[in-house]
Amino acid sequence: MLEAKNISKSYTLPGQRSIEILRGLNLSLAEGEMVSVIGASGSGKTTLLNMLGTLDTPDGGDILFDGELLFTNKKYTLSQKTLAKFRNRKIGFVFQFHHLLSDFTAIENVAMPEFIATGKLEPAKKHAGELLAELGLQERFEHLPSELSGGEQQRVAIARALMNNPKLVLADEPSGNLDSKNSHMLYELMAKLSKERRTSFIIVTHNEEYASMSDRCLRMQDGVLHSCEE
Repeated sequence: MLEAKNISKSYTLPGQRSIEILRGLNLSLAEGEMVSVIGASGSGKTTLLNMLGTLDTPDGGDILFDGELLFTNKKYTLSQKTLAKFRNRKIGFVFQFHHLLSDFTAIENVAMPEFIATGKLEPAKKHAGELLAELGLQERFEHLPSELSGGEQQRVAIARALMNNPKLVLADEPSGNLDSKNSHMLYELMAKLSKERRTSFIIVTHNEEYASMSDRCLRMQDGVLHSCEE
């Protein structure tokens, strides 16, 4: 479903030499597969998610999505406007800090991606309500983020990521602000969703125990990915 070939990325800080973050990285992901990526802070895990989510531009390599060449020859094959539509419809994002809109209710936050895509609010809210109920939040539709627990906020964020039935969900330290009980529940939920919905997940985490709950665990080291078993 997703394939990244020979992806490279460097950053140059003011007054400093160039720092190579990704060095000819390769990754393939099957439909409905859940993959965890672990590694030290600064090893390039979030940079990788940004590349795969089309939020940042690699210095080189190829990215294919459902067999379609999305990035090659140091540029995306789609215009920025078309790329934004692609992200909205094909990729869901879950962040460590859930990034829910504080002035909007849970159901309004979840409805936002579909509303942006279609301009139709009521159908989007109906779909959002169905997703929230599926994730056990049927009593929280009209609650603001400040009125939800940390675990509830992240479930709302997952519902929002799933709103447009994406093929891929990218999660960056999604359990970073949760206690161990809620973290374990969150990973179980993502594993369940990946199988039931045939949605692929790539999850960046520091926690090897949670990473082991995935179909596959990869370790980021020296700008490339290795199996966690190596």
